[in-house]
Amino acid sequence: MKKTIVIVDDHVLIAKALEGIIGNFEEFEVIYVAENGKDLIEKFENSNNKIPDIILLDISMPIMDGFETVLWLRENHPDIKVMALSMQGDDKSVIKMIKHGAKGYLLKNTHPKELENALLRLSNDGFFYPDWASKIIFANMNNVDSANNIKISEREKEFLKYTVTELSYKEIADIMCCSPRTVESYRDQLCEKLDLKTRVGLAVFAIKNGFAV
Repeated sequence: MKKTIVIVDDHVLIAKALEGIIGNFEEFEVIYVAENGKDLIEKFENSNNKIPDIILLDISMPIMDGFETVLWLRENHPDIKVMALSMQGDDKSVIKMIKHGAKGYLLKNTHPKELENALLRLSNDGFFYPDWASKIIFANMNNVDSANNIKISEREKEFLKYTVTELSYKEIADIMCCSPRTVESYRDQLCEKLDLKTRVGLAVFAIKNGFAV
């Protein structure tokens, strides 16, 4: 079955254009469009509307903007994966959206192929940040502990260096000559050791401690 998407954007032409573009994607479908966060909440309260797998969320909207909306979604529908899709690519907006719960961030001038790839990665890996957004995240997240007194195996170190890339876990498994399940076990073990929850956190740790490629 196709993954379902809801677009939240107050610009009708942009929302309709996105709906048409995504309509050509094999694994995704847009089920409806909302004009802002308040409109989205009202649509969720309508039992005729399905709750989507993914939300493409604009930031600058009247009544209830993207920052307020992603916070509401994190509290009320944490299983929905939110991809910010905005004209705003400044550090403050990126970091604020991610801290509020967005699992991805794209600019509106993104090529349709990149959008499709981002949606696939978001759906399969749980997050997607392009290189430019990752650099902002790494530059602004300085609260990860060092590797002092933490035992990290050679294979875990090898896995860590790939966390800063855009490789999927399956692609990392191919490079490391192991199964995707084994790679996931490295991820889970490291998250437990380092008290982290996301690949972004692992990537920041890898960079700060010299494990990155």
